[in-house]
Amino acid sequence: MSSREPSSKAVGWIAFAGFILILGGSFMMLAGLGGILNPDSYVVTQDNILKVSTTTWGWWHLFLGAVLFFAGFGVFTGNILARTIGVIAALISAISAFVWLPIYPVWGVIIIAMDFAVIWALTAHGRDMQNAADMDQM
Repeated sequence: MSSREPSSKAVGWIAFAGFILILGGSFMMLAGLGGILNPDSYVVTQDNILKVSTTTWGWWHLFLGAVLFFAGFGVFTGNILARTIGVIAALISAISAFVWLPIYPVWGVIIIAMDFAVIWALTAHGRDMQNAADMDQM
C-alpha cells in the first residue's frame, strides 16, 4: 500500500462520483417506477434497437438505479467492493443510455459522459478516499 497522502482534488473527484451515483440512481429508480406504474408514459417507436416492453425497461431501471444508489453511499466509505460495483453499474448505465439515444439523444449523451467521469474517478482516484478515511481514524 502506498504511503503518500491523499490529494484533496482526488477526494473531491471521488465525492463527485459518489454524488453522481446517488443522484443518477435516484433518477433511474423514479424513471423505473414511472415505467412500471404507467407503461404508457414513454414513447415507443419501431426504430428501437432492443424490442422490450416499457414495463421491462421500468424494472431494469429500478434495479440498476438501486445498485447505483447504494454503490454511491459505499463509495464514501472507501469500500473497494462499492467502487467496483460503481464502475460496473456506471458502465451498464452508459450502455443503457446508448440504447435510449434514438428517443432522448441529448440526455443520453449527457448520461454517457457523466458515467465515463464516474468510471474515471473511481478507477484513477479510488484509493485516495480510502486513504483519507484511514487518516481520519488515526
